Amino acid sequence: MVNAATGARPAVLSDLVPAFPAASGALGVRIRDAALVLGGAALTGLAAQISVPVPGSPVPVTGQTLAVVLVGAALGLNRAALSMALYMIAGVAGVPWFAHGSHGFGGATFGYVVGFVAAAALVGWLAQHGGDRTAARTVGTMILGNLVIYAFGLPVLVAVTGMDLGTALVEGAGKFVVGDLLKIAVAAGLLPTAWRLANK
Repeated sequence: MVNAATGARPAVLSDLVPAFPAASGALGVRIRDAALVLGGAALTGLAAQISVPVPGSPVPVTGQTLAVVLVGAALGLNRAALSMALYMIAGVAGVPWFAHGSHGFGGATFGYVVGFVAAAALVGWLAQHGGDRTAARTVGTMILGNLVIYAFGLPVLVAVTGMDLGTALVEGAGKFVVGDLLKIAVAAGLLPTAWRLANK
């Protein structure tokens, strides 16, 4: 079906959101997109407050990664990347919406935050090409997104803490595999279901 706001078939779920009604044409679409970008950053900040320390690791279990991949899939490449860039920049500037209500630049987990931008962009691009339309595709998309987060997070963890690579792999990735698989399962249920309900 054709999206009323853009005149094109919806590529990602947020394309189904109508343009801002008080503004006409392209301005209404831009206002909608800005609201989606801000909303994605706020969702990630809220999810970051679901934070559980992991014994022996400076990296907590949070809801951030689930929010990042959902935002990526829902918003598509450009809006998702902007949303996570906003999340990162605002957190560096002082908004207390990193894990544990923290903010600022650097630290053992900051590489993961940088990875959110790249992961959301990749997941968004894959979603634009149908990567969230079925459960199987969604699982593959989410796995790739999580791997990108680790690819950015682990080198910073090693550099800041002085851990050797093997220890970092355990403390910064291995201890989170089960949680990540559960988050991926949630995404694999939510996203294709949302498409089916939208009947697009």
